[in-house]
Amino acid sequence: MKYKVTRKQNNSSMCAVCGLDNPFGIHGRFYETHTGEVIGLFRAKEHHQSFPERVHGGIVSAMLDEVMSRVLNVEFPEEWSVTVDLRIRFKKPVPLETDLKALGRITRINRKIFETTGEIYLPDGSVAAEGWGKFFRGIPKELEAFEGSETYLEGWQVVDHREDPEEIEI
Repeated sequence: MKYKVTRKQNNSSMCAVCGLDNPFGIHGRFYETHTGEVIGLFRAKEHHQSFPERVHGGIVSAMLDEVMSRVLNVEFPEEWSVTVDLRIRFKKPVPLETDLKALGRITRINRKIFETTGEIYLPDGSVAAEGWGKFFRGIPKELEAFEGSETYLEGWQVVDHREDPEEIEI
């Protein structure tokens, strides 16, 4: 399926998944689609490996956690979320140095909690991993993770990339 990109989401400085300045980060880029879903683009490097030439399952889980949590921002761009429950089912090995796509969507939402599902896709379109997540939603000052932190927005911005797509096919 082809997805029209409607908006690019922010990256941060040091996040393990989207942090552009993190030397060990995945450097994922995230795009909202015309369907109200979010697609993440990734390319895991050698330092993300488990078995030779395979991406570590924790890295795959982090990619899914990130893309599924970001779906909230399609409708509520000022809100953030904290993972409450995360379940991953691994279906195929994920090779290093390969362009990967993750797709996430909201399946249930209420005032303080939302649930999502998502997948990691290999270049041939097959599903390498599936995820389900439950997330607590709120603005940063309401979320315990940000209590006392004055630097949580440091580097939080849309950063143009030479390969930003107008359309993504999965």
